[in-house]
Amino acid sequence: MSYQPGKHLIATLNTAHTANLQKYELCKELIDQLIQEHQLQKLGEVYHNFSPAGFTAVVCLSESHLSLHTWPEYGKVNLDIYLSNFQRSNDGAVQQIFDALQSFFVGDIVHSQTIIR
Repeated sequence: MSYQPGKHLIATLNTAHTANLQKYELCKELIDQLIQEHQLQKLGEVYHNFSPAGFTAVVCLSESHLSLHTWPEYGKVNLDIYLSNFQRSNDGAVQQIFDALQSFFVGDIVHSQTIIR
């Protein structure tokens, strides 16, 4: 199989709905569901709640990674989703994961960049 570039999506969202920015637990449930739905392989994960609010999440996948960081005090979320296409095309999965997270946070896109690499 020849190398096929993957899709790397980086975005910042704004939201007035800050409830889901506070603690990671509900977001972790969604991320686990998305990993299963897209048949990705989780290698490891780190989730951390900050005090008084906000969280960071990093999930290492055999296909690459998913990370996010929330700032409830500013209504902001930074997302970083990269999936390689080594054994199959994951380009659609990147967009679907992003769409699900954008919906979860009820976020408006401030900045978004997609890199094919």
